[in-house]
Amino acid sequence: MNGWKKLSRTIATQSLKKKWAISSATAIFLSFAIMSIILYVALRGWLYQQEEQEVNRTMQDITSFFESQGPFLTVQDIQSNTGLMTSIVDKDQTVRLLNADGIEVLQINDSATFRDFDDIEVPEEGYVLTKEDKSSISAIGNVRLGRFKGYIQLEHPLKSFHSSNNYILTAMLLFSVCALLLSGWIGYILASYLLKPLKDLKMTMDDVVAHGFKKELTISYDAKDEIGELIIVYESMMAKLKYSFEQQQQFMADASHELRTPIQVVEGHLSLLNRWGKDDPEILVESLGIALREVSQMKTLIDEMLELARGEQVKDLPPTNIIEHTEEVIEELVQVYPAAYIEHELPDDRNLKVLISSNTYQQIIRNLLINAIRYSLEPANVRISYERTEKDVTIHVNDKGIGIEPQHVSKIFDRFYRVDTARSRDLGGSGLGLSIVKMLVENARGSIHVTSDPGNGSTFSVVFPLLK
Repeated sequence: MNGWKKLSRTIATQSLKKKWAISSATAIFLSFAIMSIILYVALRGWLYQQEEQEVNRTMQDITSFFESQGPFLTVQDIQSNTGLMTSIVDKDQTVRLLNADGIEVLQINDSATFRDFDDIEVPEEGYVLTKEDKSSISAIGNVRLGRFKGYIQLEHPLKSFHSSNNYILTAMLLFSVCALLLSGWIGYILASYLLKPLKDLKMTMDDVVAHGFKKELTISYDAKDEIGELIIVYESMMAKLKYSFEQQQQFMADASHELRTPIQVVEGHLSLLNRWGKDDPEILVESLGIALREVSQMKTLIDEMLELARGEQVKDLPPTNIIEHTEEVIEELVQVYPAAYIEHELPDDRNLKVLISSNTYQQIIRNLLINAIRYSLEPANVRISYERTEKDVTIHVNDKGIGIEPQHVSKIFDRFYRVDTARSRDLGGSGLGLSIVKMLVENARGSIHVTSDPGNGSTFSVVFPLLK
């Protein structure tokens, strides 16, 4: 039992290539061995039957010859039958003629030793074969030559039979050993070839561990088998990890950059107050106001970053009537921006339902409207309209603001991107609002795009699939 466990541990520590070679060699060897055993047993039985047939044929020929000659059979007659004599000698058989008392009268060839006549039961007619001795087959039967009644006894040695069996057995053993070695070698070669993609995959993983995602992660394998599917899944997983890693790196760099500015402003004003500004009421009020404003911006920035991080996972999407929730957001913003005018063009069908949570939808519309109001000329004039098809609905948020230059349009949904850094900071923007909007829209299986005319305003269009 301990030896078996030790063998199992030894095999478990081997490489997959060696395990494959050992397994294939063992399977082929066992299959070949079983087939060889079956073939050997079948050949041995067939060869033994051939030996029995030789004995039967010789006994029939001798009996027929003796009985056909009658009582006048002489030794010269037997010697003159060269065919019979040659057959007996070539087969290394020995034949003798016995009288009724079991006394030998005549013997042909002397290559074998006969059993004692008294130990043999002779049938009334015909002859009987004796197979007790593995080295030979014996036969004895009655013969009648006129008035002479006696017995014919034949001894057939099995030397050629055993020699053939030994030759076949030796050949099969040699073939089995050759099959074991050849199958092990072929199995190792095939394992090396078939497992090469896995080896390349391991080397790629080692490169990732050693160098991160700096090196291109590509594995050339075009076969559509299980290994090919595994490599496709791996490349997809690594692409997502690489994207997440790069986004995390960029996110951390941008966040540290964005948080550094308000912290430095707060630190500067606190230092000013600590040195001499606390004795001057105007400077004290101004510095505290600026510090509070920067702290508020930091709080907003942190909240937006957390919202952006939480929104990376797609949540369940309940149906929402977008018309009702758009009106709720408009009523809310009218209180915050009383000077702004928000025009809401209602569609003919007010039962427009989209698979999105009400809070998420309100956050999308709220961010778009606040963005439109902040970057509009005074007084702000914003219009919301709808465009419906059989499969989806498009929500247009149009403003008459300053617009966006063409070179900035493709980047406004990037995190922390601001068209005019100084102006955006004055307006309280962090560069995350539109990124959050895009993320929330795509999580709801929608899309967003923008068209803008610098100096005349912009239009943000959000497309959602309709609930059937």
